[in-house]
Amino acid sequence: MTVIEQPAAPATDLVGLFPDGSHLAEDGELVVGGCRVSDLADRFGTPAVVVDEMALRHRAQEYVRALAKHWPNSQAVFASKSFPCTAIVRTLVEEGLGVDVAGGGELITALAAGVDPADLVVHGNAKTDEELAMAVDAGAGTIVVDNFDDIDRLEKLVGDGEQRVLLRVIPEVAADTHEAMVTGQHGSKFGLSVADAVSAVARLRASARLRLDGLHVHVGSQLLDTEPFRRSVEAIAGIEGLGKHAVYDLGGGLGVRYTYDDRPPSVEEYVRTLADAARTHLPAGARLLIEPGRSLVAEAAMTLYRVVTVKPGPRPLVAVDGGMADNLEPMLYGQRFEATVASRVGGGERYDLVGRHCESGDTLIRDVFLRSPESGDAIAVPVTGAYCYSLANNYNGARRPPVVFCHNGEAREVVRRETFEDLLRRDVTG
Repeated sequence: MTVIEQPAAPATDLVGLFPDGSHLAEDGELVVGGCRVSDLADRFGTPAVVVDEMALRHRAQEYVRALAKHWPNSQAVFASKSFPCTAIVRTLVEEGLGVDVAGGGELITALAAGVDPADLVVHGNAKTDEELAMAVDAGAGTIVVDNFDDIDRLEKLVGDGEQRVLLRVIPEVAADTHEAMVTGQHGSKFGLSVADAVSAVARLRASARLRLDGLHVHVGSQLLDTEPFRRSVEAIAGIEGLGKHAVYDLGGGLGVRYTYDDRPPSVEEYVRTLADAARTHLPAGARLLIEPGRSLVAEAAMTLYRVVTVKPGPRPLVAVDGGMADNLEPMLYGQRFEATVASRVGGGERYDLVGRHCESGDTLIRDVFLRSPESGDAIAVPVTGAYCYSLANNYNGARRPPVVFCHNGEAREVVRRETFEDLLRRDVTG
């Protein structure tokens, strides 16, 4: 087999990408959440999404502590689009977080998870009448107004009641991330320009049915620099008519460490940056909301695969039993991941890790180091807790994978694997 010989990251570096507390057993097997990874693959099959429950809770607690330290009048609200699974949402609600939803399905998931409707933040640049009615009927604490049509529809739906709203503003702040992940740039499909926001504020303040609590801003996702967050706060500070106790939802977007080279800011650095900017530009009595998603869930999870075949050649290939049906991030955003053979962690030779789907673009990771991969080996890919589950699909008839929680050596399935019967269930015949 032709391979490219290059130094690879040692096992200790690779283990550092897996959830906190992950380690190697005496025989070299990767252990996550107290569970041997190959045992998880045997028990639950592959592909499978594995979540270290305590790593997830600890990350939520980091946010709660940082906000309490730097701006006590605040709350973290989980951006559930990143992992809209009832067990995930329930866990984060138990840690004191609210929930941000961007569609009817996410709304019913949050309610099923036990969120207090008062802690719901409802998003969307094109919310339908049905979705707005669902939010109002559920008693959602806050609906984010994205456009003037939202105002028209909400005023009709609210009836004789009153609905609290925030107004989403485009800060026109550039962010160094993939173009599909920027949201605060000029011409963004999300929110209103500052000039239009001034008009919308006046209209909302005059409404008898909508109560304007404040503003919302978001600059993008997977940001590895805090400067855009600071600038987004400054960008909305000049909008008047909100009062000294207004709510400022500063969005999310903090990046995570997908690869050995990534160096994202810590939660502490991120929250401190926002709080410092708020002290400089916003009223002292303001209430701050933040909406972490990726940075809450990504590093708490991994995905397990089985090697189906190993192909020699100028670019040696390792093909696994999953791919773009369970992880679209490499195809949509060019996101780089790392991987390891679960029983032989670190070192090895370069391969392209490819999926089983009938697309040449179904490549999970190019030039990844794997040590002597063989058919049947379990392959572990860390940092897959954000958007992989959300974007899972049935391409080539793939059955969406289960979600497994691990804690202190105990594993439990919180989402079952789809069945072939599930794939046919919505077909209508006759």
